[in-house]
Amino acid sequence: MHKTSAWPLAGAYVVLIVYASLYPFTGWRDQELAFWEFLFAPWPKYWTAFDLVANVAGYVPLGFLLALGFLRRGEVRHFAQRPKLAAVGVAVLAGALLSFAMEATQNYLPSRVASNVDFGLNVAGTLAGAVVASGLEAVGAIAHWSRFRERWFIPQARGALVLLALWPFALLFPAAVPLGLGQVMERLENGIAEWLQDTPFLEWLPMREVELQPLVPAAELLCVALGVTIPCLLGYTILRTTGRRAAFALAAVGVGAAVTALSAALSWGPAHAWSWLSLPVRMGFLFGMLLALVTLPVPRRGCAALLLLALVVHLALLNQAPASAYFTDTLQAWEQGRFIRFNGLAQWLGWLWPYAVLVYVVLRLSRPERTPTIPA
Repeated sequence: MHKTSAWPLAGAYVVLIVYASLYPFTGWRDQELAFWEFLFAPWPKYWTAFDLVANVAGYVPLGFLLALGFLRRGEVRHFAQRPKLAAVGVAVLAGALLSFAMEATQNYLPSRVASNVDFGLNVAGTLAGAVVASGLEAVGAIAHWSRFRERWFIPQARGALVLLALWPFALLFPAAVPLGLGQVMERLENGIAEWLQDTPFLEWLPMREVELQPLVPAAELLCVALGVTIPCLLGYTILRTTGRRAAFALAAVGVGAAVTALSAALSWGPAHAWSWLSLPVRMGFLFGMLLALVTLPVPRRGCAALLLLALVVHLALLNQAPASAYFTDTLQAWEQGRFIRFNGLAQWLGWLWPYAVLVYVVLRLSRPERTPTIPA
């Protein structure tokens, strides 16, 4: 990992925490309480294991990135005797300040409750992540990852790696079609119609008045196949060899299926984790794996062009179909149930991930291709 690469990631993760902590950003009010009052509140009467785990897990990556960024800067001469301890201390202090700010701000949101328990769990999560980063640095695991990255990926791989790392999290939000990220048109039209209600501007927009028809099985099969192929092609644009492409494709297909099953289990219960595997979906997975196999020898620039085509077709098909009734019920469960803390973040990832890939690919194709050197 580059010496300073952890800091931008840490900054981006802070933005995600702020979004998840303060979503949906509506109904602000003043309860005339001191912003630190939650620190002295009694233990909450109602809590769940899910809340405890979520509050710890949400801050573990932050502690990891902050400590790693401090360690990799190379500017620790003032802490030369105990740099790892200093890195843990800096990370925990920063995480505690961020958590305190979020809990204090939640005093002004009716949909959130400031909690000293959440604050303590957030600090514990930051500490755990910082300790893990310090331990991995001590045993040389971070340096090993840097060497692994140089062997497997081209130097200009950071953008694609970030997008690939976000892909499983985008899949966590339930989709109308398995692996069907980016289906925004129906909700976008409904939102615009609500904003422009009772105004003459509503008639100016090309709103679709006919009722959208559900995807036929063949179209669903194609959407699933493209959903499988898109992350594979994205990986092909940065991987060095055909053999590593094949290993990556197998891993991507496995991760996609596992995360989709996890999303179904969270939405409908563990008994329904694999209920989404209908015949068109199974055929779509097989077709997608075949497409990933056929494109293994295609040059990186050719893979980027195929990725652009796959994205356009995938998004066009998805956005011509409505969400099913079961999908609508699932969204309500996420938006009103215990997933309220993660609904906004996961939903935006599910909506915007393919469009972010689209922008990345266009920029990639607009630049001349560099011939990477293969490290020994």
